Amino acid sequence: MTSPFEQLANLDKLIHEPARLAILTALSACESADFTALRRLTGLSDGNLSVQLSKLEEAGLIKTKKQFVGKKPNTHVQISAKGLEAVQRHWERLDAIRKNAEAWENDTPTPET
Repeated sequence: MTSPFEQLANLDKLIHEPARLAILTALSACESADFTALRRLTGLSDGNLSVQLSKLEEAGLIKTKKQFVGKKPNTHVQISAKGLEAVQRHWERLDAIRKNAEAWENDTPTPET
């Protein structure tokens, strides 16, 4: 059995990165969101959010739709089926690692003083 530390090291880095995990988690809780709503929810800067959305879109985890609302550009983001499955699986793995860490902690011998 691998330790919780090894399990953490083997998580999907694309999803586990905090900004991308925040985006995917927010999108998994709603049908879709626009750029401004995601920026407010995640606390990311415009530039960082844009970069992270590009990475997630390249991986097929989200879909973006760019349009104009009036004269202003608007980017609408939706999690894909692949993205929803990936983020749900990621949270399940994190929960399993947490449980494993609790069990590991209880099984670890304490040093004698």
